[in-house]
Amino acid sequence: MRRPVTLIALTALSVAGCSNGGQPTAGPSTIPSSSVPTTEATTPSQAPTQTPTSTPSATQQPSCVDQKLKTLTMREQAAQLIMTGINADGMTSAQRAVVEGQKSGSILLVGSGGSLAHTRTAMAAVTDAATVKGIRPLIAADQEGGQIQRLKGSGFDRMPAATVQGEWSAGKLTAKARQWGKQLKQAGVNVDLAPVADVVPESLKGQNAPIGKLDREYGNTPDQVGPAVRAFVQGMNQAGVATSVKHFPGLGRVRGNTDFAAGVVDTTTVRGDADLKPFADGIAAGTSMVMISTVTYTKIDPDNRAVFSPTVVQGMVRGDLGWRGVVITDDVGAAAEVASIPAGQRATRFVAAGGDIVINAKSALTEPMVDALVAKAQQEPAFAVKLTGSVRRVLTLKQDHGLVSCG
Repeated sequence: MRRPVTLIALTALSVAGCSNGGQPTAGPSTIPSSSVPTTEATTPSQAPTQTPTSTPSATQQPSCVDQKLKTLTMREQAAQLIMTGINADGMTSAQRAVVEGQKSGSILLVGSGGSLAHTRTAMAAVTDAATVKGIRPLIAADQEGGQIQRLKGSGFDRMPAATVQGEWSAGKLTAKARQWGKQLKQAGVNVDLAPVADVVPESLKGQNAPIGKLDREYGNTPDQVGPAVRAFVQGMNQAGVATSVKHFPGLGRVRGNTDFAAGVVDTTTVRGDADLKPFADGIAAGTSMVMISTVTYTKIDPDNRAVFSPTVVQGMVRGDLGWRGVVITDDVGAAAEVASIPAGQRATRFVAAGGDIVINAKSALTEPMVDALVAKAQQEPAFAVKLTGSVRRVLTLKQDHGLVSCG
């Protein structure tokens, strides 16, 4: 039986415990302001039946963010929405030119990295190159475990696959995630693009190229995946590392991998699907971001890939799930799924749909993406308002992690 995801989200929040100002009782001492869910829905029919006690008011927005926002040019604002890919072991000269010239708001580590000490030195150089007006970059790695672990040189623990992590107790996984997070933090990496909240049915595991074949799933049912997602998020939060639950609304029922194939579709998942519960669990645990997949979900929005779908981003993530924080794409730089779409449109269509950070694994595409965002904002006042709203959410997340200097 499938339950409406709005109710799932509220149930997850209730289970997490609201005795401490609405924060998960087993999680960190505070949930960042950028990751507190709201109950605002896009239509009255989607409105939740109750209101969490921790819904923030506008007065809780840190004034520092608005001060910084006023100092940024439109181009600097647009650059805050691009996560530029660089080599995990340090920038090449061409990548440095892009990061330094465009002042990319976020950095994605691609390929394999070196030791923790080497990574720390390399990330210090990245931070220097990307910092603009006292705003430092988010630096992100895919640090899931198993086959998906960018940083595994000396000083980084080898992380087992999610299929193994999912068999641990919640307490053990939280402790391990805290340990892994501390290593990332020491290396100058402040975002882990994990955990995977996708549910892979057991019958599809061998056919599911992006998740099941790589052992990236915590389990085969929402009830198996949800507790592991919560535990991982809480451990990373305790280490001071931001997380991103992914890949909404799920890659567990597809066959193709969007990194290498185009035309990948999900013909099963519906709005309000029970398999979306682990995403609500991640939000309840205090995740920092929700990542959107590039798959087309024919029973949700047959005309748009999820990253370009207002129904998915505004209707489901911000409406049904009540998420008010940062929404991020899966990669739309190097991924085969979006290769036929002009780079600039990949960025503008995502922001127009309600999203915030655009992951771009190809550093050379950063400038055309920024150009397109600026041009559209200059031509369309309504889009400019959306862009600025996205930047405000990104800066709020950055302030939560000590990356914005005011004074």
